[in-house]
Amino acid sequence: MKRVHLIAIGGAIMHNLAIALQRKGHHVSGSDDAIYDPARSNLKENNLLPSIGWDESVITSDIDVVILGMHARKDNPELLKAKQLNLNIMSFPEFIATESKDKKRVVVAGSHGKTTTTAMIMYVLSRLNIDFDYLVGSSINGFDLSVKISDAPLIIIEGDEYLSSPMDLKSKFLWYNPHISIITGIAYDHINVFPTFDSYLETFKKYMNTHVSKGQFFWYKNDIHLQKLVEVSLCSNMAYDTPVYKNTSNGSLISYAGSWYPLEIVGKHNLENLQAAQLVCEQLGVPGDEFYQAIKEFSGAGKRMEKIFDKNGQVVYRDFAHSPSKLKATTEAIKDSFEGKLIAVFELHTFSSLTKDFLPLYKDTMDAADHAIVFYNDAIFEHKKMEYIDASFVQNSFGNVEVMHFTSDLENIVNTSFEQGDNVLLMSSGTFQKASFTFD
Repeated sequence: MKRVHLIAIGGAIMHNLAIALQRKGHHVSGSDDAIYDPARSNLKENNLLPSIGWDESVITSDIDVVILGMHARKDNPELLKAKQLNLNIMSFPEFIATESKDKKRVVVAGSHGKTTTTAMIMYVLSRLNIDFDYLVGSSINGFDLSVKISDAPLIIIEGDEYLSSPMDLKSKFLWYNPHISIITGIAYDHINVFPTFDSYLETFKKYMNTHVSKGQFFWYKNDIHLQKLVEVSLCSNMAYDTPVYKNTSNGSLISYAGSWYPLEIVGKHNLENLQAAQLVCEQLGVPGDEFYQAIKEFSGAGKRMEKIFDKNGQVVYRDFAHSPSKLKATTEAIKDSFEGKLIAVFELHTFSSLTKDFLPLYKDTMDAADHAIVFYNDAIFEHKKMEYIDASFVQNSFGNVEVMHFTSDLENIVNTSFEQGDNVLLMSSGTFQKASFTFD
């Protein structure tokens, strides 16, 4: 049993990791300067909710490892005390890498589709009663935590390219040294830590060469950036393509080995993710027909292409989409999969999406919608200490969209469109300022 302290325990992954470590029998403590639900409730339920604020007195010499979350700053008093005591300080990806060094490691990387593809693999392995650990960036139906650390011989990891911690500025996925992995595609993201697209490409190039000896990765063959990077990759790799599929009123049909398999998921990009997941599961000993039988009721990861209403031919979806490639893929998927008009709404919420240099990359990404709305609250610029961007700049960046600032206006248009029978797509990594949409 280890004594583990998590600085910034309130993070989405960090609080799940804390609970997972406690379940494994470790003595766990943590701290944060703010903790919000669902982390707050989850920690409280597991008797892990700390007092709010940093307190260097909780850092003592008997701590075996301090896990540092990205939210903490370099001058955090607990971090400084841990350094003074020469304690073992790790980022969470470094800790996961250490815990999984004797396991077979499967990593899912890429600018988009990571969570969904990881969830697909987890779903199938679980349905087939195959024991595995995991780390995934969202809640997944059938799994009460987004992290599991046990004695399982296999771990499935969502490999994020974002930075590991304030002390460890390399991408998280560079820690994992996979045996098998997927790269779903590359589209510029995280402009706050990758100031140029070349620097963003470079971290994926490094990732390709972190695989173990005789490791292999699968990559989407129509991605032009991956096509170039694999030419200089030192690792064995295999491209995958869009599978043969049909849209149906209830989801999709996918063709495999001469048979058609029904699916609940929709969208060309999701079916490409599914193709990659199937190839990985095949490497893990799951025959293709068993994979497609097992996956047929999979409906998506939490808030990723999640259907929240479906009645009389009218649907409402919500999606965590925030980057240009995600907006385009998700909007096109819903429009192509369902008849009728589509109203698509996107909330500018992340650092990248509120940056003048990045906004023009959204050009035409919502064109598939019959009515596209971009929403943001002016107060977010002050909250994030960023330069204000006016509506005309946003409108010119996106193209054919309507720009809104006020929640009440957004609620009125979305609810009215829904009442008229339009399909609705809500895209955000935020909450639309807690707007009240009425779908029934």
